[in-house]
Amino acid sequence: MRGHEHGGNIIGIAEQYGLPANELIDFSANINPLGAPARVKALIKNSLSAIEQYPDVEYRHLHQAIAKAHQCDDASVIAGNGATELIYAVTRYLKPKRALLLTPGFAEYRRALQHIGTKIIDYPLTKAAGFQPDLRLLDTLSTIQVDCVFIATPNNPTGLMPDAQFMQSLVEYCERQGIALIVDESFIDFLPDNRGLIPQLAATKQLYILRSMTKFFAIPGLRLGYLVSGNTAGITEIKNQREPWSINAFAARVGEMLFDEHDYIAATHQWLASQRHYLWTQLSTFPELTVWPPSANFLFFHCDKPDLWRTLLKHRLLIRHCKHYVGLDECYYRIAVRSEWENQRLIAAMQQVFTCG
Repeated sequence: MRGHEHGGNIIGIAEQYGLPANELIDFSANINPLGAPARVKALIKNSLSAIEQYPDVEYRHLHQAIAKAHQCDDASVIAGNGATELIYAVTRYLKPKRALLLTPGFAEYRRALQHIGTKIIDYPLTKAAGFQPDLRLLDTLSTIQVDCVFIATPNNPTGLMPDAQFMQSLVEYCERQGIALIVDESFIDFLPDNRGLIPQLAATKQLYILRSMTKFFAIPGLRLGYLVSGNTAGITEIKNQREPWSINAFAARVGEMLFDEHDYIAATHQWLASQRHYLWTQLSTFPELTVWPPSANFLFFHCDKPDLWRTLLKHRLLIRHCKHYVGLDECYYRIAVRSEWENQRLIAAMQQVFTCG
């Protein structure tokens, strides 16, 4: 993957192809189209004087709010400038000599490991296996020597959620073998009633769980995420190692209140259930596409028609091509679930593309 190849690069794409950025509809970034909660905007508007003061370097209130939401000790929590900062932070702390990555997967795991010279062993998730890991991964771990494993639940870019029993077996295996298991739950808030693995923290020392607040609460411009682990000594060391004030004052204050946005959370789940089903059923009607059943707020598919990305860009629609993900090629794509009219516009454009050949 070259450079920082992520979704949401509206300005860069617009400049490269000579298009007005304000006319592009962005399906490449998995951000909640409901926008930030109204209370978030009001809080920032009413807290402008916060720019004149340093935020609490320990972020005590933010850590307490996160710990309260997950019923864990605040010593188990470290907040960060998005989950990405914490990917790098936990990697620097662990200093693994050998790490296993499931492919395709989020690029920053690999980049963080490369920064410290870790030897990376790729474990390919294949189309034949539905791009899902299973107990064969444990067989592989028993034959190789690794210090840590990264896995995303749901995975990015496939949007697939691994089997719960498999995940339990993986947690137990890594705990027995002393392998650090970093589980990225950045999209799990989009799955109602799924608490993820945080309830297991008290019984583990090798489990590190990443969460993002950016996607669900539509605050990519603020950047906010957190890492939780039963290894409280490790969390303390990560706090001691990182640069001070990595979270701005607005993000810290917003993070303290987001867990109480119950109406917003419910509205998001209601929107997603409706619009994800619409996109899934509509995309599945195209014989040119192979679409995998989604569990998060985006869909992953294979397209037989060449250069769908560039074709849809002519319709002012920006989708995410996956050719830079290890293990995928230019025929794989990811699209975010957006508002009703935007999703309808995407389907109408694809109908025109496939009908006209």
